[in-house]
Amino acid sequence: MTSPAGPQVVLVTGASSGIGRATALEAARHGDHVTLLARGETDLLGLMDECLGAGAASASVAAADVTDDDRIAEVVADLVAAHDRIDAVFHCAGVVTYGRAEEVPHEDFAAVVSTNLIGSAVVARHVVRAFRRQEHGVLVLVGSLLGHITIPEMTPYVVSKWGVRALAKQLSLENLDLPHIHVAHVAPGSVDTPIYDNALDSAGAVNAPPPPVISPERAAQVVYRQLRSPRAQSQTAMTNYALIWSHDLLPFVWRRLVGPVFHAVSRRHTEVKDRQ
Repeated sequence: MTSPAGPQVVLVTGASSGIGRATALEAARHGDHVTLLARGETDLLGLMDECLGAGAASASVAAADVTDDDRIAEVVADLVAAHDRIDAVFHCAGVVTYGRAEEVPHEDFAAVVSTNLIGSAVVARHVVRAFRRQEHGVLVLVGSLLGHITIPEMTPYVVSKWGVRALAKQLSLENLDLPHIHVAHVAPGSVDTPIYDNALDSAGAVNAPPPPVISPERAAQVVYRQLRSPRAQSQTAMTNYALIWSHDLLPFVWRRLVGPVFHAVSRRHTEVKDRQ
């Protein structure tokens, strides 16, 4: 299905799994030119073929860590050179860790904040420069419901996602002078993705997304929709609004209940292993 405006040139980060992978396939189904970015190229080659089979005008891969400033600059420059423009960047890369703030190892805390927040800033820096030169473009930062609320044992992730939301607000403000540049922030709630299996876990538990859970494909539809109708802030489910309202307007109740509820619905504790 080709977009009414013709094929768009899009870059998807974190494309190897989860929301990023689903967003890449959503773009492919709209007939776009899709560039897939993740740290490992091997995981992207099969997805590239899937995108072409789904109808992408073209598909390519770029192996990069989103925190690598020089490499991200190179990827953006290559994309502009190949297509003369970039229409949209869907930034979906992210990592999570569990554990009390004082128990999370320094390297895990730093890895989460670096990937989620600094990585977002690195991608945005180079993408916004390209957008401003061409005077149009849509940057979608995929944050989280946890960028609006607080929960226990996920401090690095929560801090990083509050930062991503602030980054989106700042970028939107700084680019008001160019009306065809848009920065959108999408906040998924619980999405059934491998991010839980790949968590840097310091708390010794089997992790699961708390209900209600939506599919990556449903989240990807909200993410991709920003290309046509960008909104400064979007949620992927109505239940997100109820949780944000409870967090903001009933803070005492929230603080009393969030810990027990979180443990009941998303944490199945196992033996904690020593970390060297």
